[in-house]
Amino acid sequence: MKNAAMKKLALLFLSLSFIACQNEKKTISSSDQVNETDLSFKYDSVKVSSNVLVKGNENLTDTTKAVISYPVFPDQKINRFVEQKVMNLADEGEHFATYKDFTNAFIKNFDTFSKENKDYGQTWFMDAKVKVEEQNPQYLSFLLTYVNYEGGAHPNSSFTYLNYDPKSHTEIVLDSLINPGSMPELTAVAEKIFRKNEKLSPTASLKDNYFFENDKFSLNKNFSINKKGLKFLYNPYEIKAYAYGITELVIPFADLKDVAKPNSLLNPAN
Repeated sequence: MKNAAMKKLALLFLSLSFIACQNEKKTISSSDQVNETDLSFKYDSVKVSSNVLVKGNENLTDTTKAVISYPVFPDQKINRFVEQKVMNLADEGEHFATYKDFTNAFIKNFDTFSKENKDYGQTWFMDAKVKVEEQNPQYLSFLLTYVNYEGGAHPNSSFTYLNYDPKSHTEIVLDSLINPGSMPELTAVAEKIFRKNEKLSPTASLKDNYFFENDKFSLNKNFSINKKGLKFLYNPYEIKAYAYGITELVIPFADLKDVAKPNSLLNPAN
């Protein structure tokens, strides 16, 4: 009887110990989830149309539209970062707090213009899209595409990369990724790739076909990081005529080893 009782007591002790360990593991796991930012997202949009109808060619009727599409994360800090970058697209002197304010203001501007110019006969449009390009616990990259038309020969367009650290909730800038004073070296590496892409000799002039300041190659700050390396994007009109569109340039990780900070995202070991 005594041995049987001891066996039951030992079994009960082991069972309680196992339950305690399981509860401890669950607690640790739960704590880890709280500390790690949830990077899941879904896309949402704001769409506003003018009530002013415009008859165009072949008697087709159209109206002015403003659309903003954007990702929504559980973390409001990420959402505010993206929203603020979209708000920065507003014309100088205009300040908006929300996507809805931005789109409403665009439509209001058209309606006012249309009243004052009844024979205008054209519609406007605004289309802003934020797309998640890269996503991991250390790095979020967004591509903000903005196209708008308010009359003229063609629409205005811009393509802007946004780089965000979801751990520190800060914007990632180029200077934080490369060694101090290494920008000239990075530029020299980039120029070799640029000239190869453009089928230019090492000594060919950039004066006639490009818009670089003082006809000297330079990098901008419009970049992202992908699986291949460090990618730069030049917008239409930035370094070439509008008809050429955007220009992209990718510097492989192998070519960044002498300029990248050891613990930065440009270090392939990370």
